[in-house]
Formats: sequence, C-alpha cells, structure tokens
Amino acid sequence: MVEESFVEKTWRGILERHPTARQGEPAVIEAAYAEPRLRALFPFPSHGALSFHRNTQFPWSNDLPFIVGDAQSCIVYAPLGVPQRVLGESLTPHEAAALVVARLPPDCGPAFDGPWPPPESCTD
Repeated sequence: MVEESFVEKTWRGILERHPTARQGEPAVIEAAYAEPRLRALFPFPSHGALSFHRNTQFPWSNDLPFIVGDAQSCIVYAPLGVPQRVLGESLTPHEAAALVVARLPPDCGPAFDGPWPPPESCTD
C-alpha cells in the first residue's frame, strides 16, 4: 500500500470535512479536486477563498491564482502584485477551477514539502 503524501492527506481531510481540517465551500473544493494539476498543489481554504500553493509549510508561495465564491458564483483572482487581479467572474466552481489551471505556470506542481522559497534542488 502506498502511503498518502501530506498534500493528499490535506485534500482528503478537507473533502471529508474532518473536524481538524480547514473548511471551505464544498462545491469549490470538489471542483478544484477534480482537476489533476490542482490536486497536486497544497490546498488552503480560508475566509471564503481557496488558494493553492507550491509548498506545504508557511511561508506559502502565494504566486498562483485563487478562487473566491460558492456553488452559485465564483471569481478567480490573480496573485497579489499582478496588475489585472480579476481573471474571471460569475463562474461556476468547475469553470473557476479550469481557469486557475489555465493560468498556472508551466513549471507548476506538484507541491513540495517545506517552506517557500523552494530548496535549490527544486529550482534546477
């Protein structure tokens, strides 16, 4: 049996609404999890948003688009520092997840264990 990675355990805890897991909007979480590239990233639901990180420990990468919304309507935002912050609005959770995937850098994923920035071995 293959042991779950920390990222996989985190996703499972969120999806199963485990009492110790961070809680987010179920429709958004499920739509994001359905996307393999997002499933490989570290999920972080907080304050109505679902962000994705390239790493598993603080400080976070904070360089990827994220989703804010619920089962009816979502907005996808670019990371801080990007001039055009709103990438899409009035989206379904699945449309929002697909837009995040479309805006991921080509070299993005899977998340590595540890804080940001990545260790030298991850950037070569």
